[in-house]
Amino acid sequence: MIIRSASYVKSSAKISQLPPPDLPEYAFIGRSNVGKSSLINMLVSKKGLAKISGHPGKTQNINHFIINESWYLVDLPGYGYARVSQKMRAEWEKLFTSYITLRENLILIFVLIDARHEPMASDMAFMERLALNGIPFARVFTKTDKVTPAEAARVRSVHDLAMLEGWESLPPTFVTSAAKGTGRDELLEYIGENMIFFQREK
Repeated sequence: MIIRSASYVKSSAKISQLPPPDLPEYAFIGRSNVGKSSLINMLVSKKGLAKISGHPGKTQNINHFIINESWYLVDLPGYGYARVSQKMRAEWEKLFTSYITLRENLILIFVLIDARHEPMASDMAFMERLALNGIPFARVFTKTDKVTPAEAARVRSVHDLAMLEGWESLPPTFVTSAAKGTGRDELLEYIGENMIFFQREK
């Protein structure tokens, strides 16, 4: 897939504020500070589209970007550690639950995982939750430029083994680096393939 255009649409604090569900939608989520904004900007080759912050919990609403005037890329609030109040976390939880269960044009969620860290309980629980709700998802390992190729491979293997303890098979998986552009073509190709499927279903 070639990215010809990418622009910000809106930020929504409530499900009622989301854009009309008339285009296929691909969402990105991960633990706070996993490199989500950097990955999104790399994917669409547009610096500054998604705002980058060194402070966990920067994304607090559901942010929509329209790509090629034909599909939505969605930046979801992170989960896990964030310096926010319990009330704010509860509000995020309510918003996210409504989003994944009610958003009819949601095709897939990319779950971002920091390639420097072995499996975390929050990541494993989150993916299990998606599976229980019947939400298709893929894993995306980020920040692989921060470790050696051997260490990245080792960490991924540990993640695979941890998942296979309770899963019959592994989800689609991508290895990326926003700094080097690694994984960009593979991610866009995968989105394009799913787009065709969505159009046929319609």
